[in-house]
Amino acid sequence: MLKIGNVEAPNKVVLAPMAGVCNPAFRLIAKEFGTGLVCAEMVSDKAIVHGNTRSMEMLYVDDREKPLSLQIFGGDTETLVQAAKIVDQHTNADIIDINMGCPVPKITKCDAGARWLLQPDRIEQMIETVVKAVNKPVTVKMRIGWDSDHIFAVENAKAVERGGGSAVSVHGRTREQLYTGKADWNIIREVKQALSIPVIGNGDVVTPEDAKRMLDQTGVDGVMIGRGALGNPWMLYRTVQYLANGELPPEPTPEEKIRIAILHMDRLIALKGEAVAVKEMRKHMAWYLKGLTGGARVKDVIMETLKRDEMVRTLNDYVEHLGAQSSSHSQEESPVLH
Repeated sequence: MLKIGNVEAPNKVVLAPMAGVCNPAFRLIAKEFGTGLVCAEMVSDKAIVHGNTRSMEMLYVDDREKPLSLQIFGGDTETLVQAAKIVDQHTNADIIDINMGCPVPKITKCDAGARWLLQPDRIEQMIETVVKAVNKPVTVKMRIGWDSDHIFAVENAKAVERGGGSAVSVHGRTREQLYTGKADWNIIREVKQALSIPVIGNGDVVTPEDAKRMLDQTGVDGVMIGRGALGNPWMLYRTVQYLANGELPPEPTPEEKIRIAILHMDRLIALKGEAVAVKEMRKHMAWYLKGLTGGARVKDVIMETLKRDEMVRTLNDYVEHLGAQSSSHSQEESPVLH
């Protein structure tokens, strides 16, 4: 179990707040696959305060997703407080998370995201102000530092704790590394040892075994999975099971992968309409197809697809041909596409 403030998650597996991915359609699948806590993609504090329609839609939480953490970002304490109050009073999210890890220049240029990592003194004051303004637990997701010369992970995490934060998630890379190189789990361990609030470890967890190793090596209270779950919610389910009983459920069949991919698309269509959802699903379909025989060919077709039924037909044809191939034990040819 993972306890953050007064919020209890049934296990230690957390879905990372990935931009462009963690909308209610994908979060609900992650939850149905057993994930203890799901995090929504980050929303701009200014957009929330100004009532931007698209951003307000991003604050929608389906009750079936709970417990859920809603992430906001910004570089100005006053606006962060205003946005946090709106999330606190007008959404049924359980936790308010503040982003201090996003490495993207358009975010850091506004003093938001990873830019906070250079200012431990400002962090404490900001967290304290936000915590006083809301009732929901406030957490922070951060990276270990700005670059290799500015790694203030322990100092920054302590500032969050002193400010009244309820938990910290630490991605073991610097802003400079983006998503390259190795995540430094030793620094995550140092943060865990320095804090009394829960610490969630993030970075380089792509298999259930990685998750167990992260917990064993760092002592963290929870393990956050990001890119390892793209097109692969089974990774979440298999991790939950592996941590609970040491058993590894089998990998999904191609049929199962395609079934969930279509469910994912249909939920996205219900949220955003067919035109937007089908376009958005192309990248997800590429992730779902990754590693499957002949998947690259199907991906090429899908990248041109505009309609739901077309995409479903392409995928079903693919699965059918895959089944026919495996039953005839001939896997030399790629599946035929119509």
